[in-house]
Amino acid sequence: MTSPLQRRPPPPVPLSVLTGFLGAGKTTLLNRLLRDPALADTLVIINEFGEIGLDHLLVEKIDGDMLMMASGCLCCTIRGDLVSTLEDILKRLDNGRLKPFARIVIETTGLADPAPVLHTIMYHPYLMLRFRLQGIITVVDAVNGASTFDNHIEAVKQAAVADRIVLTKSDIATPAALHDITERLHRLAPFATLIDVNEASAANLFDTGLWNPETKHPDVAKWLNAETQAAEADHHHDHHHGHDHGHHHHDVNRHDASIRAFCLTSEAAPTPGAFDTFIEMLRQIHGPNLLRVKGILALSDDPKRPVVIHGVQHVFHPPQRLERWPDADHSTRIVFIVRDLEPDHLRGLFAAFSGESRIDTPDAAATVDNPLNPRPGGLLR
Repeated sequence: MTSPLQRRPPPPVPLSVLTGFLGAGKTTLLNRLLRDPALADTLVIINEFGEIGLDHLLVEKIDGDMLMMASGCLCCTIRGDLVSTLEDILKRLDNGRLKPFARIVIETTGLADPAPVLHTIMYHPYLMLRFRLQGIITVVDAVNGASTFDNHIEAVKQAAVADRIVLTKSDIATPAALHDITERLHRLAPFATLIDVNEASAANLFDTGLWNPETKHPDVAKWLNAETQAAEADHHHDHHHGHDHGHHHHDVNRHDASIRAFCLTSEAAPTPGAFDTFIEMLRQIHGPNLLRVKGILALSDDPKRPVVIHGVQHVFHPPQRLERWPDADHSTRIVFIVRDLEPDHLRGLFAAFSGESRIDTPDAAATVDNPLNPRPGGLLR
């Protein structure tokens, strides 16, 4: 007969959140961290954006496990999708279907409001027993960070809740920009440790102790309190209607409706020169409105070895050539998150440079007017 002591849950598992706005460099940092033996027993949850995601293909799977939540923005479905994902992990762990792990890292999508994420982990009656919210790691782009803070409240919140702030692209930022973003971060998160990405490691990013909202900017407590009120309103609404879907009701005012997300797919393999011209035109004409560009594509010079591209606004990293395709799909897939840009325009631009007469995608009605509330089939394919 099992004693009450034996039925007690095991010690809580440390859980860290890796966040940061679109293009700040979360996936690149995560790849580097996962090579550290200290994170060998880490389970990673990646929240992909919309129905077509690439991040899970671009994160190297070393010794740890990796799960993907392809549910759009974590902040809008947090009380359903993240809760069910974490509960499922615990069930699989408890019945031996999942090998034990030392910690969990949740990488949020770049548009995620961190407040609902933190609120759920801290106040869900079961999850708070099984997980210990250990720290928030926020990645900030030194080049585009200031304008991002000016235009996106989510980015401000991501910085304000941080225990550790990893500053990227400081090597290409002007001294003035670097000074300004550093001063701003000190005001947003006065007790957070600021670390250059070149100095970031498992040793100085994790094991920071319990996350404590009392050591953060005063607005953090207000945001968490607003999430408590939202959760209570959801519970009242569901109780009144006699059912509970477990989802946080989407607040259409939480995000900018001018932001769109779509995935351009193509079987064409443009020449390297044509693709370079396509990217340069994007940068020159549409740079400020390119919140995120991430893709994997074939080029005509070596289609069996795909190229990975990353860009945000005017800044594009040098393309990276992979030794092989990461999955069975060898088609070009480029995920765009843009503001005030029509998907048809970018689709036509790519077709012109790739030599295709057209790219097969659903009509414009299938785009995501608000990418954080995606409709079924809402991404261009």
